[in-house]
Amino acid sequence: MRTFIFACVHNAGRSQMSAAFFNQLADPGLAQAISAGTHPAEHVHPVVVQVMREVGIDLSNAKPQKLTAELAQNAEMLVTMGCGDECPYVPGLRRDDWPLPDPKGQGIESVRETRDEIRRRVLQLLAQERLSTHTVPA
Repeated sequence: MRTFIFACVHNAGRSQMSAAFFNQLADPGLAQAISAGTHPAEHVHPVVVQVMREVGIDLSNAKPQKLTAELAQNAEMLVTMGCGDECPYVPGLRRDDWPLPDPKGQGIESVRETRDEIRRRVLQLLAQERLSTHTVPA
C-alpha cells in the first residue's frame, strides 16, 4: 500500500480536500492518503465542509492532525499546498508543492474553484502514479 501525505500549516482546508479526493479516486488496493499540518486547527473550515458536501464528500467529522515523523514514516510522497516558507517538510520524502489559495476567509465561489483545481490535480497525480483508472479532464 502506497501512502501519500497532503499537508499544509493548519490542515483545515486544502490538504483535507486533497486527501479526500485522493481516497475517493485512487484504487483502494494500491494507495491511500492522509492529511496533516504543522499547526493543526481545531476543525476543518466550515466553507470547505460545505463545498465538499456539494460533490458528495462529507468532511464534517474530519479532524485536523499534526504532521509527525511517525505519521510520515511509511509515506512515499508529501504534497504541500503552497504555504511558502511555512510549508511542512519531511526529510527523505519526495515532495511536490501545489500553490493553491487558502480557503480561510474566501467566499464560497473561490473555495469551489480551489476544490475543483484540487480534484484536477489529484486526478493528474493518480494518473502519473498509475493509481487510478480515472482520466484527467481536459
